[in-house]
Amino acid sequence: MITLVEKVLPGRLGTGFRWLLASSWLTNLGDGVAAAAGPLLIAALTRDPLLISLSALVSWAPPLLFGLYAGVLSDRYDRRKIVLVANAARAVVLAALVALMVTGTLTVVTALVALTLRSIAEVFADNATQTLTPMMVGRDDLVIANARLGTGFITLNQLAGPPIGAALFGLGFVWPFAGQLLLVLAGIVLVSRITLPPHGRQDGEARPNAVKELIAGFSWTFRHAAVRTLALTILIFNFTFGAAWSVLVLYTQEQLGLGAVGFGLMTTIGGIGGLIGTGLYGLITRKVSLGALMRIGLIIETLTHLGLALTHSPWVAGGIFLVFGAHAFIWGTTSVTVRQRAVPPELQGRVGSVNTICVYAGLVVGSLIGGILATRFGVAAPFWFAFGGSAVFLVLLWRQLMLIAHDD
Repeated sequence: MITLVEKVLPGRLGTGFRWLLASSWLTNLGDGVAAAAGPLLIAALTRDPLLISLSALVSWAPPLLFGLYAGVLSDRYDRRKIVLVANAARAVVLAALVALMVTGTLTVVTALVALTLRSIAEVFADNATQTLTPMMVGRDDLVIANARLGTGFITLNQLAGPPIGAALFGLGFVWPFAGQLLLVLAGIVLVSRITLPPHGRQDGEARPNAVKELIAGFSWTFRHAAVRTLALTILIFNFTFGAAWSVLVLYTQEQLGLGAVGFGLMTTIGGIGGLIGTGLYGLITRKVSLGALMRIGLIIETLTHLGLALTHSPWVAGGIFLVFGAHAFIWGTTSVTVRQRAVPPELQGRVGSVNTICVYAGLVVGSLIGGILATRFGVAAPFWFAFGGSAVFLVLLWRQLMLIAHDD
């Protein structure tokens, strides 16, 4: 009889991947807790929409600034050690943030600085972590491995984490960040159990040129049609997404009339949608080409912004978040799998970092625009901007989306 564990995690994926998955699930829970607690913390310290939008910016700017170098390090050095060191740095920052709260010396400036430093550590941890799966799992099993990682992200980061973070925040500012600290420490222990094959620069080898390494990563990305199209699409659509989502905490409070727990629940509803997307993903990709799937997904994203701009009903907004959550999971899993299958092992870190730059360049620029629009025209304005921009970009990218293929 096949056990439940074997169904969820087939033995062929290996013990190392199970340690990685457990670590990923725990740290994703912590990140989900912080995803709600971070904006709520800044909103509790100030009501300035521009400063509140900075709580999103400090999460999105570090990957843009440090993502490329993180990719170089992942391809050059021991990836497991990078994850361990980066998460240890994240734990130190969280401990300092908790200490400031306990002593009553936390200000909006020190909170933003701490959240920025935490995000910088996450850049290096996340880039190296993404390169571990294709090192431990065969190419044919990458779909199931990424689906399991994605399921943890949906259920823990988006479904369970935000309402827990919002509820803990209601008990006291310190509790969600102390909880994340404990989960990061547990993740460090689990990753320390992983054994990897030799990779990166070996002892005695000449130190490579970082600029040449970066050029090689960019060059490979933009020569490969599918990966290039993914990167371009992510860049453009995160520009509009970032504008809207940077003021989401204010939107749920002012336009939907919800409190802190309601903000967390809206994120949770998106997670439920992602869980539905998880269950339907295999069936959908057997019936629909990835190019068509991208087109459908981006239509959904465009209409999401329109619906949220128009509605004042939490029930309608909840339905929109549900559909958007399914789209986000399907899009993310497709993107990661296509990239991992296509990219040579020695370039995984750098090509992944190019993708990261595209993600966060759009989010950073969008968040700045969102904060300015919300300040001048109200919290619905960034969603109107996101709808109009997404509609224009969808028309311009429509033909390019069909470059994505099932097999690379």
